[in-house]
Amino acid sequence: MGANISTNDDHGEYLYLPQSKTCFDDIPESFISSMMMRFEPQEICKLGRVNKTFHRASSSNFIWESKLPPSYKFLVNKIFGEEKLCSMTKKEIYAKLCQPNFFDGGTKEVWLDKCSKQVCLFISSKSFKITGIDDRRYWNYIPTEESRFKSVAYLQQMWWVEVLGELEFEFPKGNYSIFFKLQLGKTTKRLGRRVCNLEQVHGWGIKPVRFQLSTSDGQRSVSQCYMNGPGEWAYYHVGDFVIEKNNGPINIKFSLAQIDCTHTKGGLCIDGATICPKELAHKLKQF
Repeated sequence: MGANISTNDDHGEYLYLPQSKTCFDDIPESFISSMMMRFEPQEICKLGRVNKTFHRASSSNFIWESKLPPSYKFLVNKIFGEEKLCSMTKKEIYAKLCQPNFFDGGTKEVWLDKCSKQVCLFISSKSFKITGIDDRRYWNYIPTEESRFKSVAYLQQMWWVEVLGELEFEFPKGNYSIFFKLQLGKTTKRLGRRVCNLEQVHGWGIKPVRFQLSTSDGQRSVSQCYMNGPGEWAYYHVGDFVIEKNNGPINIKFSLAQIDCTHTKGGLCIDGATICPKELAHKLKQF
């Protein structure tokens, strides 16, 4: 089965020379690295366990840079600072970005979706401009384990409800959706069980809430809906925007408002907002 090679000597007689055996260690590292670019990150890590050559190949910078979005330098600067960009390998950057990372004083959280190489972003209610937020008669920040930010904005009662969010961020190419995460009612724990106090919930069934979205490149969206389902967190769709090419940061403004002053509104909890790839919107509750 190819174990020997035959040749003839000067007298015309055949000599049989043993054929050397080929193993994984004989495969050039550059070839292995090029091959690995075709695989998903999880598969690359598994191949890196084969032997030392595969392990070195699986750590090549050009492999992992191909798995990163074009905006990865912006993300690293935002999260870790510019000095970290030069000291981290591309594999380390990929691993760090695939984990949830807080930035902007802990008011925002971002991570990279492993499948799409797109960005998912959560924004805390503490980064919003909320009308009357400094007046404790109307609004309070209340602690809760139900928020990744450990607190939510709670409206007791007010005539004019307006919440504005703004973000400047560099997104990879793709389609994105924005949602507010809201709940009617204030959640507490009683004897270890979740209890939602609905006493202050009122005024939301009279007129719909208006949602607006605008971007610095001219995209706009307006929608409205009634709030319902008290006692449960819900994601309310604000709008969608498209990043057609990687041209640097884009400025995004989004808002919710119920400013009909014929009646008061109350009992609203605002956890924050979510920006995610449009194709992942159906998985919001899993984030």
